[in-house]
Amino acid sequence: MIATGTIVILPPGVSCNSARARGPLLALFSLANWASAFADRSNAAIARMTSRRRVRYNVVRGIEDPMDINDKAPEFTLPDQNGEPVKLKDYRGKYVVLYFYPRADTPGCTIEACSFRDSYKKVEKTGAVVLGVSPDEPKALKKFEDKYGLPFTLLGDADKKVCNAYGVIQEKNMYGKKVMGVARTTFIIGPDGKIKHIFEKVKPEGHADQVLDWLKEAAKGAA
Repeated sequence: MIATGTIVILPPGVSCNSARARGPLLALFSLANWASAFADRSNAAIARMTSRRRVRYNVVRGIEDPMDINDKAPEFTLPDQNGEPVKLKDYRGKYVVLYFYPRADTPGCTIEACSFRDSYKKVEKTGAVVLGVSPDEPKALKKFEDKYGLPFTLLGDADKKVCNAYGVIQEKNMYGKKVMGVARTTFIIGPDGKIKHIFEKVKPEGHADQVLDWLKEAAKGAA
């Protein structure tokens, strides 16, 4: 039994004269169906928005989505210090020491580059190659090479696409201020194109020796 004076709000599109509006119970049933359909449409819209956000979030790899051991190394083509294009896939079949550094001819980066220079012949004996990557233009890299007699390839990633692909653009503390920049990181890529080892938070002093030790151990394992 329905009490007299009860007010029933009909859903949009239902008139008082329609068959659907005859009787308060029918009206309430229709209202419930309309509310359920509206909720379904809202949930679907939220799911679509979340999906789009997830896609955008994964476009740029960073500290939330880092590279890991056995991941396939992202392919790239970058200009070297002479402006010539260099492709990572050209070194398939060899170990590649891919090291990222913030900027050419700065104190820490110079120490690191000269360390790789001094150990380069030993690195070559292991069958590996060294590729240095920074957000510099080829002209700056050429000056860096000539100034310190660097015997390996330097690659310019001015738009930082490769740095982002490898997840080395991270938050850094510069003179008390937080900024986004290249975190000194080295990847050793195997002959199969997969990442075999990652050196994170690299310190310039002695890093080339760490890399050489790893390569020697890898060579022993392959023997």
